[in-house]
Amino acid sequence: MSIYETLSHIQVELKAPKNLYNSFGKYKYRNAESILEAAKPLCAKHGCTLTVSDEVILIGSRYYIKATATVQDKDGSAASTTALAREDETKKGMDGAQITGTASSYARKYDLNGLFCIDDTKDPDSDEYHNQTAAEPQRDTNAAAARLAARAECQRAVKSYCQKNNADEADAWKLIAETIGKPSKDFTAEDWKQGQQIAEAWK
Repeated sequence: MSIYETLSHIQVELKAPKNLYNSFGKYKYRNAESILEAAKPLCAKHGCTLTVSDEVILIGSRYYIKATATVQDKDGSAASTTALAREDETKKGMDGAQITGTASSYARKYDLNGLFCIDDTKDPDSDEYHNQTAAEPQRDTNAAAARLAARAECQRAVKSYCQKNNADEADAWKLIAETIGKPSKDFTAEDWKQGQQIAEAWK
């Protein structure tokens, strides 16, 4: 029996139900782990091994995760599929490793879908993703409020110094910007706090 005949038997026998539930979108879905859990016993039954690997590739100026899923029989014959998922340049609340991991999960899921001919017309995201996305507006609001509060305190400190010492506020702001290394329009909340400390340290 050829590897493709064996793979065909596995495809027919494979049952990978959507056993996860997304409460945000109110639908069921499956992920790569669900497919692997269903596929590994069937591969063992038919004398095959299943492997999944990732490779980071650069296309243009963007990085992609290329996942490769392979079924190989005892004779060494193999059938493989590949799938790509692009890494986001940035994602709020996620570090670089998490961004890569997310892209890997997507690539592996679609790669396994292709290898085992699983029809997955709805592309679901986990509750964790939706909870994170839903929380982003609140985090943005909190960050903006913190920046405004820090700016107000910095402005108060600069104004107080200039009034007491008959100094030019424009010169004071220029010195703060030069010390921090960026124009005040680009200041973060931490930059405004640093500016306040600079002004309060002036004699």
